[in-house]
Amino acid sequence: MKIITSIFDLNKEIKDYKNVGFVPTMGGIHAGHKSLIKASQNKKGKTIVSIFVNPTQFNKKDDFKKYPRNIKKDIYILKKLNVEYLFTPNTEEIYKFKAKKFQLKKKDKILCAKFRSGHFEGVLNVMNRLMTFIKSKDLYMGEKDYQQLYLIKKFLSKKFKVRVNSCPTIRVNSNIALSTRNKLLKKNSLRKASEIAFFLKKIKHKSKLNGSKLVFSMSDYKKKLEKKYNIKIDYLEFRNEKNLKLNNFKNKYRLFVAYNIDNVRLIDNF
Repeated sequence: MKIITSIFDLNKEIKDYKNVGFVPTMGGIHAGHKSLIKASQNKKGKTIVSIFVNPTQFNKKDDFKKYPRNIKKDIYILKKLNVEYLFTPNTEEIYKFKAKKFQLKKKDKILCAKFRSGHFEGVLNVMNRLMTFIKSKDLYMGEKDYQQLYLIKKFLSKKFKVRVNSCPTIRVNSNIALSTRNKLLKKNSLRKASEIAFFLKKIKHKSKLNGSKLVFSMSDYKKKLEKKYNIKIDYLEFRNEKNLKLNNFKNKYRLFVAYNIDNVRLIDNF
């Protein structure tokens, strides 16, 4: 595996390859990332993984500082997975040139965009830069960060003529969606997160049986979870998969949640 830190070296290394799969990450490589890498490798081309903890998508400095980092472990895992290229730029390298800045419209300021001011503008900004360097035709991202996936498809897929391949959320046996942030949780909070995920799966199942009748009790479910597990829920909403509008239960939909536990913010969808 070649480890590349500069844009110049990156361009020189991959310029002759037409089939390069790109897996963007912020490190903390886990089974969810592995599934994205394997999906790329199944295309029989080269795979490039990026590790860059992007400061502009953190709306709290403390959150950026405490985000789990272990580059040595990540490199070890990626080598075992036979990844061809690892791109690990520093902040100066990524932001040394001017690029388009993205502003979300009011209709897009829902779910995490409503509660994390500037977060998705930062995500779109860095992905715009990364995709400018890495001219891949295939981008691989997980469905756990579904709103992120939706916005990148909406704003960047046509610009770069890239296929955004969405891969299913990977969960551990205790129902929890794999996330680098899970490493910040205490054992007791991991247990709670598992129980919450199981409870939300049951709500999703009930929605398939009862449809719109369930909507009126969502606020009750929210209060019940907050009280039982001593958590703060930002949102608990059913939304349409295609456009993220509040759901009418006539098209494909998901149950979206974001909550804080142990001062760690977790998101998920079912």
